[in-house]
Amino acid sequence: MRNLNEYLDSTLLRADATAAQIAALCHEAMEYKFRAVCIPPCYVSLARDILRGSDVRIATVIGFPLGNSATAVKAYEAERAVGDGADEIDMVMNISYFKSGRHIDARDDIREVVSAAAKGGAIVKVIIETCLLDEDEIREACRLVMETGAAFVKTSTGFSTGGAAAEDVRVMKETVGDRLKIKAAGGIRDLAAAGELIDAGADRLGCSAAADVMEEWRES
Repeated sequence: MRNLNEYLDSTLLRADATAAQIAALCHEAMEYKFRAVCIPPCYVSLARDILRGSDVRIATVIGFPLGNSATAVKAYEAERAVGDGADEIDMVMNISYFKSGRHIDARDDIREVVSAAAKGGAIVKVIIETCLLDEDEIREACRLVMETGAAFVKTSTGFSTGGAAAEDVRVMKETVGDRLKIKAAGGIRDLAAAGELIDAGADRLGCSAAADVMEEWRES
């Protein structure tokens, strides 16, 4: 396993997160050399100003947390976020479309966001909300994401009925192989959980307790 910090997207997406807390998250991310911060779209420009010159990437969320915004709105959100300085877009799949059997509509929704993000050189991670899907649906959602040009498939928003589970990550890895990277997020509170998800195939971890996990890793 490479250095743990290279896996971690330090995340703060609470509704009551303040500008001061976002700024502190960015400074902490530079200290620990996290891969990215994952923050609300309204604070992307703040993060850009703080992180300028560092290697920490800026990720933000689109269509979050439900995924059911109109496609044009998601695409505009993504384009605006990239213009503000986002390097990575974590978008929520239209789970309602997917569960309704409207897989082409769900796929095209993702494609529009990927296209909008690509105009500014940003990559897209697609959140499929695994806690709402059975194993067959997880596999089908992964196959759908592979058709869109996205860079990652991601387990969870952390705002639904469950978070990242190692077994779901294993199913995702079996399905996508090396065609997509995998981000696990939601409920990763300690080093044991982080290690289990990495062993299952996760390339990135979205973690609101990133500093605590790093300190545990340093002491291990």
